Amino acid sequence: MSYTKYSTTILEDWITTFYLRMGIKEPADISEDYIAKKNEIYIKRANIPSRYDVVGRFRSITIDIRKDKLSQKEIFFHELCHILRHSGRQGMMPEAFRQLQEWDSCNFVKYAAIPNHMLHFIDFNEPFVIEQMVKMFKVTPELCEKRLIQIQKKKFFEQCHTPSVKHFQKA
Repeated sequence: MSYTKYSTTILEDWITTFYLRMGIKEPADISEDYIAKKNEIYIKRANIPSRYDVVGRFRSITIDIRKDKLSQKEIFFHELCHILRHSGRQGMMPEAFRQLQEWDSCNFVKYAAIPNHMLHFIDFNEPFVIEQMVKMFKVTPELCEKRLIQIQKKKFFEQCHTPSVKHFQKA
């Protein structure tokens, strides 16, 4: 499989721009501490459930250290999305709006952990591509599989739904 001609989503483009502004160009550049520092977000690692807090200009992410390291990175991205892209207190908003924010955060995790502008580092023809992605991006195999499936589905959909030139020629 190749990712060429893969058209990105608005969120993928947003993340690429966000990363490139910070100089994040390669998988090894993706660091929770670096991203947090550049965005003035305090990270606390503790033996408590993960969460994010925004109080005035103070922004923080608490990461549950009882989770494995790969999961902690994904938790960071989930909470980062809430800080960067969402507003309001989830406990006080309509359920549908809260669910929309959670859906956005889940997509954000996939794209922030394995960003579009780094897909060229992946050998999609490698028989152990998921293991390669885990090692490269330092996230769980489950997330790598979800991202790979998402890329494959999008490519398949685009191939099946791209009108041919014949449809536009006059008879």
